[in-house]
Amino acid sequence: MFTTRPSWNADELAGRLEITDRTLRRDIARLRDLGYPIVSTTGRYGGYELGAGGRLPPLLLDDDEATAVAVALRDLSRDADPTLGEAALSALTKLRQVLPEPLRDRVDALGEVTVGFENRPAPSGDGAAIELPSLMTFAMACRRRERVTFTYRDGADRVTERRVEPHRLVSLGRRWYLVGFDLDRDDWRTYRVDRTSALATTGHRNTPRETPDAAAQVSEGVALRVFDIQAVVRVYAPRAEVAMRIGPSIGVFEPGEPSDPECIVRIGGDPDWTARFLVGLPFRFEVLEPDSVRDEICVLARRMLSEHTR
Repeated sequence: MFTTRPSWNADELAGRLEITDRTLRRDIARLRDLGYPIVSTTGRYGGYELGAGGRLPPLLLDDDEATAVAVALRDLSRDADPTLGEAALSALTKLRQVLPEPLRDRVDALGEVTVGFENRPAPSGDGAAIELPSLMTFAMACRRRERVTFTYRDGADRVTERRVEPHRLVSLGRRWYLVGFDLDRDDWRTYRVDRTSALATTGHRNTPRETPDAAAQVSEGVALRVFDIQAVVRVYAPRAEVAMRIGPSIGVFEPGEPSDPECIVRIGGDPDWTARFLVGLPFRFEVLEPDSVRDEICVLARRMLSEHTR
């Protein structure tokens, strides 16, 4: 009632709620116990009013801000503890209800076609700046299965023109990736969204074909394909626990049950970096290959013994 009018006469409020004066006083006391600053006045015209800080002022968000809030709430609802996650999901539902229909449609599309990772460590490193309109265009194209064209700059600063049938968007850490079928290369490829420009939809529908696991493809591309050396490591701990330490941008797990007492993971990188990363894990492990990583671990072990043994 106090959201429609700031103050009410006691008799008028009781009549509007169809309750007795005694019940009204009891309900006001309960609201005060909950932290609402309800002020009462006495006399012939006495009543109740909601004091300062008693209501949340309306928030005015532009389209980009509303999209950013929706994305953040969706990630929080997935990654946070149950209490905070449920609150985030409730807030996201309320936000969606008040969005203009065109913006709500774009936000829904982003949620439908975005793939994340379970049991992922907290993101680290700098985020890559992306243009929200481009991200939303990719999301709508994925949902509609509509071919797109764009200019792409790869990690070596080579610039090429791409014709792609988009499949899914993948959120990994603070970066976004597009998984799509590259028509000129006749293969599924992964693209960093922040490296795309001159994006345009074509109106052509995607060709029906078998689609890959988008999250697995991005993880393999980021963790393994960019490195010449890959270590195969057996970790003597359940996969669910190890995945909290070895994120999808670091390693790729071989198939197995999450509850198995051990797991095998592939990690890409220079031998010295991989060795330092492995010895920092709180798990017992065995490097199956290559020998160069085992050699680097031995070098680290000998150095630590020489420096810290009395």
